Amino acid sequence: MNDIYSTLDVPGPIPTAISEPFWSALQRGEFALQRCESCGEAIFYPRAHCPHCWSEKLTWRTASGRGTVKSFSAIHRPGHFAWSAVAPYVIALIELEEGPTMLSQLIVDAPADARVGMHVTLRAVQIGKYTLPFFEPARETRQET
Repeated sequence: MNDIYSTLDVPGPIPTAISEPFWSALQRGEFALQRCESCGEAIFYPRAHCPHCWSEKLTWRTASGRGTVKSFSAIHRPGHFAWSAVAPYVIALIELEEGPTMLSQLIVDAPADARVGMHVTLRAVQIGKYTLPFFEPARETRQET
C-alpha cells in the first residue's frame, strides 16, 4: 500500500464511551466486535444494546477480521477533498464472518479488481493520526461449508 495514506489529513472517528474499545483494539492491530451475552449475536457498529434482542449484556471479543464483499462502489470524486490524493478508491459493504456487515475501504490495485463475493481480510491502516479498518483480498482461499 502506498505510504501516502499516513500523510492524509482526513476527518477521523470520534470515539465515544461505547465505541472506544473498537478504536483502541484497532490501534493495537486487533479487530474486536461486540457480542450479545443473551442471544449470542455479533454486533457492528458499537452500541449500548443488542439490535437483535435489546439486551444490554454486551461484551467485546476478538473477531476474525475475515469477510466477503457484498457490494462496492468506486469513488472517483471524494466527498472530502483530503481523500483526493488516493482517488479512485473502493468503498465496500463487507459481510463479516461473524455476521454483521460493515462499510469499509477495500484495498485493491485498481477499482476494476473489486468483485462481489471476494473473500477479504482486515488490514488496520494508519491514516494520519487514526487507525482505520480497511479490507484487502484474502491471500488464501477459504473452504466453503
